Amino acid sequence: MDTPVIRPAVEAPVATRSDVVVVGGGPAGLAAAVSAARQGASVTLLERYAYLGGLAAGGMVLVLDDFADGATEITVRGIAQEMVERLHALGLAVYPPPGDRILSDEMWRRWSRWGLFDLYAKGPRKSIVYAVAFDPDGWKRVSNDLVAEAGVDVRLHSWYSTPVMEGDTIRGVVCETKSGPQAVLGDVVIDASGDADVAASAGAPFVEGSYMVTTVFRLGNIDTEAAERFEHSEPAECHKVNRAARRILGGSWAQWWLKTPLPGVVWCNCPHMSGYDGLSVEDLTAADREGRQRIAGLLDYVREHYPGFENAVVIDVAPQIGVRQSRLIEGEYVVTKDDVVDRVHFADSVARGRGYYTPYRALLPQHVEQLLVAGRHYSVTSEAQKLSREIPPCMSMGEAAGTAAVEALDSGVTVRKADVAAVQRRLRREGADPGDIPSPRARPADSTLAAAS
Repeated sequence: MDTPVIRPAVEAPVATRSDVVVVGGGPAGLAAAVSAARQGASVTLLERYAYLGGLAAGGMVLVLDDFADGATEITVRGIAQEMVERLHALGLAVYPPPGDRILSDEMWRRWSRWGLFDLYAKGPRKSIVYAVAFDPDGWKRVSNDLVAEAGVDVRLHSWYSTPVMEGDTIRGVVCETKSGPQAVLGDVVIDASGDADVAASAGAPFVEGSYMVTTVFRLGNIDTEAAERFEHSEPAECHKVNRAARRILGGSWAQWWLKTPLPGVVWCNCPHMSGYDGLSVEDLTAADREGRQRIAGLLDYVREHYPGFENAVVIDVAPQIGVRQSRLIEGEYVVTKDDVVDRVHFADSVARGRGYYTPYRALLPQHVEQLLVAGRHYSVTSEAQKLSREIPPCMSMGEAAGTAAVEALDSGVTVRKADVAAVQRRLRREGADPGDIPSPRARPADSTLAAAS
């Protein structure tokens, strides 16, 4: 084995300084930056790609799930809901009206090919719920509008490298850029990287989990009406064709193609590929290659066998591989699968998703001061994260983290000592639902602990 190369020390000029530094411009980071800026903080948002949006835009995860607990209770509000309203005004978001959010054959036929149903329900027909299909470039556009209106200092093409530490307190970060390394300093840092890049390198404890990865893609020139007629008029033959398509893909959800707001364009949240490490250069390279090979094979098959897909073309493959799980921090509290499934309510809840609650302690890494996390890498077990990693709850976490940063700064305390009740009140004033008021279906945390003892 070659001797490791020792990298020489290099000065990193201070590019900017702000109250709050957010690393990662995906859904969680966007919400964190906008919420902090709207409440008076100076904010710098760092993003490695040439756009904001993360897996919503670059990963093309084009349905927003976990907005609601069943057909009637919408649990994620605030900036996530504002994003939907702005996209809808542009004609770039679609969701079922309240009267359609029921379980019926008619509603299933109307909405299932949009993917706007209860993912966790059992059976071949699922209840239609409040979920949203959207356009990825629309997401980028609205993200730009939100940060510009809030006065966020956005720095794209800035790849996080190392933390700036003073003892156990983070004081900023160093990014690699085309201009060389640049330091960005702040009083609070929010890790919204998706992979706990900042927390891990700053010394916070974490575990590594894994889940399937995906090279999401879109197909164009699709006659979706013909495809749906085939599905409903020849169900046995359609099932046969879909099964063969999924075999070529190597794995997918039951509905491997879904409609989008763009006529004739469908998106495909597949192929599902397991055995790849989302932190490995070699694995990510191999996953991209395998995904593209499977997409090419699928295209050949559906052109010949799937009515409505005769003239299909690949519009694009997501520039970001869909990594669902990598590092997970071990914070002051680790959310469990039982917490998520049983709707356990915490007194320090600051974010919601579907029926579950996220405590502030799950956004606080151990051993590193002035650092918060928000997104799929929050403090959670691997099995629980698979049930709580969707985009809307990640945005809810981000909005909570940005709000907590401002509350701590305004009060002159560390983020670990922030008054959670004050954070909850701020979130309510901004139109979010922090989960401070439990729903009738919630289960108190204390009763859960008592039952376990």
